Formats: sequence, C-alpha cells, structure tokens
Amino acid sequence: MTARTPRSPASRIGLISDTHNLVRPEALQYLAGCDAIVHAGDICNQAVLEALARIAPVTAVRGNNDTGEWAASLPLQARLTVQQVTILVVHDIADVGADPRSEGIGVVVTGHSHKPLINERDGVLFVNPGSAGPRRFKLPISAGILMVEGARASARFDSLVP
Repeated sequence: MTARTPRSPASRIGLISDTHNLVRPEALQYLAGCDAIVHAGDICNQAVLEALARIAPVTAVRGNNDTGEWAASLPLQARLTVQQVTILVVHDIADVGADPRSEGIGVVVTGHSHKPLINERDGVLFVNPGSAGPRRFKLPISAGILMVEGARASARFDSLVP
C-alpha cells in the first residue's frame, strides 16, 4: 500500500479594488473567510483598509485617487507569494512590465478600469476584480476571489449588488 501525500489546502485570497471610500456590507460579507485580501488601489480612506483588516491581512497599493498623508506609505506596486505563486499588485495595468513571467510572476492583480476581467497571457493570470465602490457608468459592482493551491491559481469575480 502506498501512502498518499496530503494536498495542501487551497488559499483563498479576496480581491477588491476601486472602493473610493465606500465599504459596502456586501463586500465585507463576500470577503469573509478569506486567508488574505488584496486591494488594488483607489481606496481613498484609511478606514477602508481598517475595515478589511478586521477580516484578514491586507496587501494594498496606492491608486491615482489615493492622496494625502495616510496614502503616502502605500506602495505603487506590491508582491506577495501565496504557496508557490507570486502575485504582483498594481493599480493600473499600464504599470506592469513587459514580461511579468520572466520576473517569476504568476498572477497580476490590477484595478483602475472598474471593469472586471480575468485573462491569461503568456502563462500569467491577469485579474481585475472591478470596482466595489460607487457605480460608474453601467459597470457592475464586483469583487473577486483568487484560489491558490500549490503552484496553481484560478480566479473568479462576482457581482456584489444587482
């Protein structure tokens, strides 16, 4: 009889962006139970990060609307490694280098456009969870989940309000 190595449990990473000073109860409920949260900028108030940090550890980057003393300490880019996947977080996709894969990046999380998007390019998963803040045009109010298991990552986004 051969012993099986138990699989490592998947890590559930909440993805949120463009809250623009609005902490929706639906977003907090959606992110409940996450192992960590990534905020891809345009936070607009420290209180947003504090509310998210009550759920799980937060990695956040500064967006173009994050100004003032509270935002000065936020980086423009952040990297974190979850299990065997390195995640690059930036607000604007224009700030991503030409070849993130060559830098060991497996997932890129962005915001800025308010448009939720999941796209794989050259072996890198690009995820924009959309905006969880005030509605802009006819775009959905959304957030996302990144599941990481070992060296594999998958993502989804969901509408938070009709």
